[in-house]
Amino acid sequence: MDFTPTSEQEAARELAARIFGDLSTPERLTGLDGGTDAGLWKALGDAGLAAAVEETGLLGLVLMLEEQGRTTAQVPFAASCVYGLLAVAAHGTAGQRERLLPGLRDGSAVAAGAFPGRTGIMVSAPDGGAGAAELTGVVPWVPWLRDATHVLVAVREKVAHSLWMVRAADARCEPVELTAPWSAGRLVLDGTPAERIGGPGAYEDVLAAARTAFAGLQAGVCAGSLARAVEYTNEREQFGRPLAAKQGVQLRAAEAHMDVEAIRVTAYEAAWRRDAGLGYRGHALTAAWWASEAGKRVVHTGQHLHGGLGADLDHPVHRHFLWGRQLDGYLGCGSEVLEELGELIAAGTHEGGESA
Repeated sequence: MDFTPTSEQEAARELAARIFGDLSTPERLTGLDGGTDAGLWKALGDAGLAAAVEETGLLGLVLMLEEQGRTTAQVPFAASCVYGLLAVAAHGTAGQRERLLPGLRDGSAVAAGAFPGRTGIMVSAPDGGAGAAELTGVVPWVPWLRDATHVLVAVREKVAHSLWMVRAADARCEPVELTAPWSAGRLVLDGTPAERIGGPGAYEDVLAAARTAFAGLQAGVCAGSLARAVEYTNEREQFGRPLAAKQGVQLRAAEAHMDVEAIRVTAYEAAWRRDAGLGYRGHALTAAWWASEAGKRVVHTGQHLHGGLGADLDHPVHRHFLWGRQLDGYLGCGSEVLEELGELIAAGTHEGGESA
């Protein structure tokens, strides 16, 4: 395997780093008061970064999401690309791609994902699986729902899951506040018209892609938290010496660095395998486990190494803490992900034998 970015992937990453670095500053984030940065979202669309995902693949998206995570930029980039652009491009019909992709590419349309946890979301599809249906049910919280024009809903049926796209305007959204400012909402479906996206295996592919993408986002969140901690401990002096000169600080920072690298490399591997057409469900679960377990260790370390400042809710490092803990919960928490990975291995569908 070779994780070296292509020239297109590297160009997309550099452009993303520049846009996020220039526009998602601590001062600007403070002024948003927890809402989505509409100006930044427009800039990303104008730059063609969402559209670039079709060419750069999931690995290219992971590289760009790392840059978003470093700045905790408040835009639905991961959700719209995974649950919208990649899902429709890979599993939509020719008519769906022609109708939905242009808006998802330029950012005028935003997709969110109403995906179930281990118990599933009780949503009914009365027509039994045809191309169109009416959905009924409630999804307690959907990240970025308040920004969405479309929602990809996962329906748990008797033996498998199916995917349905609904227009957000046809459903009801009730605002919900999460740990991180992700403009979330409670999705209420009551006979809401929907169209099916893909067939067998589509749900598993989109779920694995989402786990991989959000693991990449977590790698950036953790890298940003650690970078702030390193800068602070090098500048802050105690008894005439920088805090960074203390062995205890060095060990904590080194352990956090290794955790960040583990999150990054497992996300890269899962993304690379998808782009190469290889099975990657188990690898996506591995990336999600590292992002969940190691991610919360890193963001806690980032706060601890800031000493008293780490307890300041207005300090930029606290945003990394909130995002890291939110991603931990969104990815399923480490023990749940590990259980699912164990079941996948036990079923003999991991690595070469897996179907997704």
